[in-house]
Amino acid sequence: MSALKTLTSIRAQIQGSFQAFFKQSSSAGIVILVFTAIAIFWTNSALHESYEQFLHQPIDITLFSLHLAFTFEHFVNDGLMVLFFLLVGLEIKREALIGELSTLRKAALPLIAALAGMVFPGSIYALFNAGTPAAHGWGVPVATDIAFALGVLALLGNRVPLGLKVFVAALAIADDLLAVLVIALFYTSSLNMLALFGAAVTMILLVVMNRSGVRDLRMYALAGVVLWLFVLHSGIHATIAGVMLAMTIPVRSRISMKDFVHDAKTYLGGLVRTVENGEEEGKQLDVVHALEQRCEDVQSPLHRMEASLYNGVNFLIMPVFALVNAGVFFDPRVLDSIGDHVSMGIILGLFLGKQVGITLAVALSLRLGIAELPNRVNMRLIYGVSILCGIGFTMALFVAHLAFEPGMHLDVARLSILIASSICALVGLLVLHLWLPKKQPA
Repeated sequence: MSALKTLTSIRAQIQGSFQAFFKQSSSAGIVILVFTAIAIFWTNSALHESYEQFLHQPIDITLFSLHLAFTFEHFVNDGLMVLFFLLVGLEIKREALIGELSTLRKAALPLIAALAGMVFPGSIYALFNAGTPAAHGWGVPVATDIAFALGVLALLGNRVPLGLKVFVAALAIADDLLAVLVIALFYTSSLNMLALFGAAVTMILLVVMNRSGVRDLRMYALAGVVLWLFVLHSGIHATIAGVMLAMTIPVRSRISMKDFVHDAKTYLGGLVRTVENGEEEGKQLDVVHALEQRCEDVQSPLHRMEASLYNGVNFLIMPVFALVNAGVFFDPRVLDSIGDHVSMGIILGLFLGKQVGITLAVALSLRLGIAELPNRVNMRLIYGVSILCGIGFTMALFVAHLAFEPGMHLDVARLSILIASSICALVGLLVLHLWLPKKQPA
């Protein structure tokens, strides 16, 4: 009976943790949406010139004898976004070790769905743009925006089964992993071999730190800055440094849970005695600080880093990214280009490619016995969320800036991403509203 209670308790904790993540992701999507609206209004208002000045505000950084010159837009996309990719990398590593991607059986469905959900949109874009100067933009419609997809699901409240939320989150994380590979392999300029060698040496140092039991996150942060500098000058996009660093962050805690419980009881007992004996406050605080240190020791560096990054990335960096990158100027030439080969490749890629790819992949996986559907999830609900997965937004905007130089193609791509993401959000919400049960069963 005690084992059953323990299992129930662990299951409740996992579900509680995921529900908190789901709520935070939903809130982040709303904040990003607000900043997107600000960017669009700002760039299309009488203050348009001030928006351009804001993007090109110079930022100079000096590290030792190294001088780095950025515009604000460049600093956000090549600097701050490293932290976003670091968080993505930590989520991928956590899910691969202990989460929804930790076993082949668990990972099969979201991985297959994510892969097909990238191949189909990319193929549709390629059909419209093969042989044109815009062909390099095939990566724009392939990624899913997890914050917005979960944000739309949140609008449906507790009618959404937990298994469906977990499936979407796992698919989006697998999608992020594949998107990182696409960026690294296909959106890399000419390579600087000396900088690549420096990045490789830094990675070896990070792995050695991990293997030798270093748990101080400040050491990893310092090495991470060095890694970013090397990758920044290597020709590979600088944000990949975030994922590379994440792979080296230790997942094991300094002490076991059993040792923590033992030490916590000892410290709490000592604290009670100091209070009852009326001892000076300094001794009591010493015990509190010792207990605080053990609380930190029982948490893995990966979980501590993920927790410390989450709010800053989702409620500061991503909104600023949207403010910088979503400012589409509604020039008549851009509006007239909606319907051209770039626009149709992106819109149909995100709207049709995602839903066809994901739904077909899931159906074939079930038919072949490779995977199974989550509890209380059917194919109609899978189809509904496959439409939501067409909300590309932040990652799509990011790839668009890698694929296109500033100009007409980039402006058309950004507007097309906004249009496609809006259509997917509205249609996906309507389909799920019609097909979800009116009440979640007890």
